[in-house]
Amino acid sequence: MRTRTLVLVGASLMFAAACTWLGFWQVRRLHEKQRYNATIASRRFLPAIPFESIPQDTAKSKFRRVKLIGTYDYNRQILWTLRGRDGSPGVNILTPLRRAGTDTAVLIDRGWVYSPDATHIVPASWNEADSLVGEGYILPLEQGRGGDSTVNRGRSFRNLDVLTLRKVFPYPVAPVFAILTTAPVDSSTTPPRVTLIPLDEGSHRSYAFQWFSFAAISIIGATIFTRKT
Repeated sequence: MRTRTLVLVGASLMFAAACTWLGFWQVRRLHEKQRYNATIASRRFLPAIPFESIPQDTAKSKFRRVKLIGTYDYNRQILWTLRGRDGSPGVNILTPLRRAGTDTAVLIDRGWVYSPDATHIVPASWNEADSLVGEGYILPLEQGRGGDSTVNRGRSFRNLDVLTLRKVFPYPVAPVFAILTTAPVDSSTTPPRVTLIPLDEGSHRSYAFQWFSFAAISIIGATIFTRKT
């Protein structure tokens, strides 16, 4: 067998091996995504529980449905900037919810509002009722940043870092926030609610098939070439 042929066959086998590894990597990613989706689905579709009953471990409370009861503190609401929706720029409005029997507030993500620069709106234009009796699901605030780099200006934040946020409120803030799902009474004066994250598997399956196909094509091509030479 010629040296040129050996080099070509060796390169084809190396390429096939690399594609096979990438294919199995995508399979592993698919299985991880499936396990993650199963965990989230098992929490998301459970009956809502009182906020006070959620697990203290934020990883275990993530996406748990909760009942939310309290009074909004509109004077201290914040904006979560650079939030897109269907290709449009905007912000999410997060309003502290003061609850009876505790001084710890919970930030409620009441929804998304269009903003041309994805930073500025007039929050008071989107105030709802003074009190809330509703439901939502839990997400953890970011942990460990704590720097002023997360603050854009005033009460606008690019990242929801718990250490930074606790510096701007005169009372304790829970390490999680709630995405409000209760429908607004008047949709013309309240922000559209944030939609639930879809539990899809992504493109891992198709990518795995693609990489395995490349590996097979490489081996078949090398085999045909060696037979002809």
